[in-house]
Amino acid sequence: MADKVFNLQIISPTRIFFDGDATMVEMKTSEGEIGVLAGHIPLTAILTPGVVKIHQEEGTKEAALHDGFVEIRKDRVTVLAESCEWPDEIDVERAEEAKERAENRIKSGRKDVDMLRAELALKKALTRIDLAGRK
Repeated sequence: MADKVFNLQIISPTRIFFDGDATMVEMKTSEGEIGVLAGHIPLTAILTPGVVKIHQEEGTKEAALHDGFVEIRKDRVTVLAESCEWPDEIDVERAEEAKERAENRIKSGRKDVDMLRAELALKKALTRIDLAGRK
């Protein structure tokens, strides 16, 4: 079974979020969803807000991943994330408030509003709310 397992590291500026063996990892890139198995071709990709699914022999773990980069090698996957949260670390009330603020900024139509930033904040809030709602 060793040839079907690879080392996965998810690192954020504040901590090593995850460091262990995985049989598969799924995440959202700027080009779409990607699933990685051991022996994957080398690849570097930009990550976008979404749920990262870590498949291990004993089960699957999910976390909210907010932007970053992934480097994929045959036997190792390294994710450098802006931030990453387990479902029990998510403050749903705070995420709902962030969603509302982002939606209001987008709806305002004001020229001084950075729409890309507001849309990114909305995606992050929706990812948190979605993941917290699954548990």
